[in-house]
Amino acid sequence: MSALPSSDANDELLAPPEPMRDEQLTDYESVRGWAIQSLFRTFERFCEGTVIVDANARVVWINARYADRFGFKNPAEAIGRPVEEVIPTSLLRDVVRTGRPMLLDIMQTQGESLVVTRLPLTGEAGQVIGAIGFALFDEIESLSPLVAKFSRLNEELVATRESLAQARRAKYSFDSFIGSSAASSEVKRQAQRAALMDSPVLLLGETGTGKEVLAHAIHSASRRANKPLVTLNMAAIPDTLLEAELFGAAAGAYTGADKKGRVGKFLLADGGTLFLDEIGDMPLSLQAKLLRVLQDKEFEALGSNRVIRSDVRIIAATSTRLANLVESGAFRADLFYRLNVLSINVPPLRERLSDLDALCEVILAGMAAVDGGGRRGIDSPAVDFLRTYGWPGNVRELRNILERAVMLSDHASLGIDDLLPLINPAAARAEPLAVGVSHAEAMAHFEAQLIRDALQACGGRVIEAAARLGLGRATLYKKMAVLGIGAR
Repeated sequence: MSALPSSDANDELLAPPEPMRDEQLTDYESVRGWAIQSLFRTFERFCEGTVIVDANARVVWINARYADRFGFKNPAEAIGRPVEEVIPTSLLRDVVRTGRPMLLDIMQTQGESLVVTRLPLTGEAGQVIGAIGFALFDEIESLSPLVAKFSRLNEELVATRESLAQARRAKYSFDSFIGSSAASSEVKRQAQRAALMDSPVLLLGETGTGKEVLAHAIHSASRRANKPLVTLNMAAIPDTLLEAELFGAAAGAYTGADKKGRVGKFLLADGGTLFLDEIGDMPLSLQAKLLRVLQDKEFEALGSNRVIRSDVRIIAATSTRLANLVESGAFRADLFYRLNVLSINVPPLRERLSDLDALCEVILAGMAAVDGGGRRGIDSPAVDFLRTYGWPGNVRELRNILERAVMLSDHASLGIDDLLPLINPAAARAEPLAVGVSHAEAMAHFEAQLIRDALQACGGRVIEAAARLGLGRATLYKKMAVLGIGAR
């Protein structure tokens, strides 16, 4: 189309197309012209209105029904006017400006809504020379099933996105790392400092000490707090799948791969934080690729040559001694140094026993909130008894012991009798103490039994028993002397 119809072209536009002869069916241009004319006539006949504008969004043609709807008894009165003067809420000017169609839209007019389609008109060279608008119908209720389905799908999409965003949001803050001991305070100080930086953080400590809590807290206090926090436990993923989990995979990258490809954790965490738990279990084959991401901020998905830029902050954690793995060749030295920019040693529970009171209170309160039952307490002798234990499983083990005690006990406040069978079953089966025994005597009895059990389990080797109990060798020897326990 090289030119738009003038105002006196109504008869030509609306006249029925001439019947096509058989010889014309082989003339593709004739077929095309006939189809365009027939299509326009069909639309104009069944639509509520039709309007055409030029490259300046001025009306060059409007049918009588549409003109009358907007107060023009004679369509010729609308010709040459800016389309907004004729149809105040028209968006045909945007179609002319962008060259993009608006296939289905709802246009508000005085007192009613119209379902409209707007299409750009192009010249022989492909340039936009105008636009055409069809008011399909004015009974918007007929779109109700489609609108309802769209609304429902949109609500489901929003809910899914919110659910994913919630799942990738930090669950803990620094208040979640319970403890006011010197060791706990120092850890929180270092972690709060790490939150102000964007360098990798390496969390070191035994299992159950709270490394994941600190990782969440660092993210939630960082500039990336509003971005995703994505977690991947290296020890929980088979080596054969770990690369795809981390970096993603192109469609058909390996046998059994998703036909649509797989989005990796690095891409999911873009702009946010990726927490790599048990980094010491990462196979050597992937360590070089992780090092490249840390150094060059880019990676390639498995089976793809497309380079993807990465804006991700790494927090790694391990319960193994990475330095020993480096010495043995099981962990790359260059990756270790790249991760070890800021390392935080999370102390075991046996090195912050003064935090036990607060930990027990918070754990028991949290259990009551989740279960909806009455809140349980714990008496001072029971907490003192907990301090005599070595806690090889740390805070995670403490939580487990308290949960089991609450489940098995009917007491409003947990006591030694509730905890002893769970921590030291052998001592719980021993001969009961005489009535009227003092607290100090009872504690000495329990401590002696713990030490005897540890020595027995270690074959009488004091050094191993001390490590099992979380005590220094000299401290254990002193306790044995006071309690009258001889070494074998």
